[in-house]
Amino acid sequence: MIRLLIADDETSILFAMKEYFEALGYAVDCAADEERALALVGAGEYDMVIADLRLCAARPQGGLAVAAAVKERSPRARTMILTAYGSPEVEAQARRAGVDAFLHKQDRLQQVAAVVRGLTAARD
Repeated sequence: MIRLLIADDETSILFAMKEYFEALGYAVDCAADEERALALVGAGEYDMVIADLRLCAARPQGGLAVAAAVKERSPRARTMILTAYGSPEVEAQARRAGVDAFLHKQDRLQQVAAVVRGLTAARD
């Protein structure tokens, strides 16, 4: 079973994504802030991590810190930034940091799931 971590400060997004991905057969953990996400990454192995770019207003790019921690701990894990605050510059920064996918929150869950499937299948 593919293990997925979703980190987002919006509880409605966490709830919807958890329900959706569990229905698709994924094992899903959730974190509502950067600190919790980093703790979960430190405690376990994930196949895929989806992080909001802005996990709190004080750190507008906290999701990149989570993605970097994932890559350091589990180099084979895949990472995705999902954000409402994207720009070409931020996306380029994420790519340089090793993020595998950069999507916008207005993208449909089916599209997000298709990218997750593609990335997790490609990692083996």
